[in-house]
Amino acid sequence: MNTAARMESTSARSRIQVSQVTAELLLASGYSAWIAPRNNKILVKGKGEMQTYWLTTKAANGSKPSKSKSDMTTLEETVESTEHGDHSSGLYADDNFDQGDTDVMTKTERLVEWNVEVLTPLLQQIVASRGGDVVPKDPSLPQKEATIGTGETVLEEFVPIIQLKRFDATELSKRHKAASIDIGEEAKTQLRNYLANVASMYQDNPFHNFEHASHVTASVKKLLTRIVNVDDGNGLSTPSDKIDLVDMAGHSYGITSDPLTQFSVVFSAIIHDMDHPGVPNVQLVKENTRNAQIFKKSVAEQNSVELAWSMLMSEEYGALRACIYHTEADLRRFRQLVVNTVMATDIVDKELQALRKARWETAFAKTPTQDASLSTSDDCKATIVIEHLIQASDVSHTMQHWQIYKSWNEKFFMECYAAYKAGRADSDPSENWYKGEIGFFDFYVIPLAKKLDNCGVF
Repeated sequence: MNTAARMESTSARSRIQVSQVTAELLLASGYSAWIAPRNNKILVKGKGEMQTYWLTTKAANGSKPSKSKSDMTTLEETVESTEHGDHSSGLYADDNFDQGDTDVMTKTERLVEWNVEVLTPLLQQIVASRGGDVVPKDPSLPQKEATIGTGETVLEEFVPIIQLKRFDATELSKRHKAASIDIGEEAKTQLRNYLANVASMYQDNPFHNFEHASHVTASVKKLLTRIVNVDDGNGLSTPSDKIDLVDMAGHSYGITSDPLTQFSVVFSAIIHDMDHPGVPNVQLVKENTRNAQIFKKSVAEQNSVELAWSMLMSEEYGALRACIYHTEADLRRFRQLVVNTVMATDIVDKELQALRKARWETAFAKTPTQDASLSTSDDCKATIVIEHLIQASDVSHTMQHWQIYKSWNEKFFMECYAAYKAGRADSDPSENWYKGEIGFFDFYVIPLAKKLDNCGVF
């Protein structure tokens, strides 16, 4: 009763505010369209800050919101479930668009807006790392943009070890604060337009869609904050006076100190399943599709990189690119990070699997091997951590709350079943789905989680 009374005093005229508990009950019942999180938490005497929600009475078309069994979970709940009690990393926790507009925004528009809010601080951090300059120093950069990534396939650009940029302690200690950097309205508009176009290029699959990409992005963001939660200079975390960026640089094998690396991994999460056809690579090869003829293997992943990169290189995103990279070296590092990170989401290719396993066993082995001098370098370990981070995020629903797992697993089943009914799968997934899921946990999810724990950066 006390909570309800205090919530009433923080509500708005002609609006209904509900608590987290009520919101969770609505979500569990499939009524996610009925609620929208408030921008800011309310302060409740005796309880502290509390996340509350608005009850929405109209859908975008003006009709009453309906129950949706396929949309039982919001992205906010997904992110929050990774760390009980942490409401600061939810989908809308950091947004600054008018909450009153959410009633007329589509789900895709809300997801685009959230991704804008995730990437903007990272762009600020990139610009801050080079002293606040947003004008490229290399006048020949446009010509170099036109030539990079023009090989036969994306996969041929994959490298076992990515060379990250290193920053000395003096440079890190003098780095500008990201919050003081203004990337400019043109760059912000281009970022929003780019993400909207990315969203439009995701197919309407039950599982491999833009909501999944945003879910993976949220998980990448969460895991990166476990590494870079060190000061108010990075674009992902809240301020801390206990540990500074210089101290953390070695601990994270250089991931912490290079904002371009952080941006690249988050960017890769957003674009990693663009134009996914809803069937696995082996089926695309079997059908001999146009993309299969071009890429041969890792078909969906290579196609996603190709589409996202080609669009980013277009003339209309010049201001956005100027924020991302400043020199040819930065451009090439960005490209390499995107290629390696997206390729890591192909967990079926046996050749890539063997390579990752060999590097892990060498780099993090308890007993050094003959190849230890090269493979245990910070660049090698950083590459391995990035790959495992995106892989864990890609299946993060398997490591979260039961309701979240069940919701996403149902979507994946429906996608597989639709492929079977369309004659694009050899077997009925309903015949051994539960056995397959248990095997996936035993042989992939649990070993992956143990590797994340053993790598020592989280």
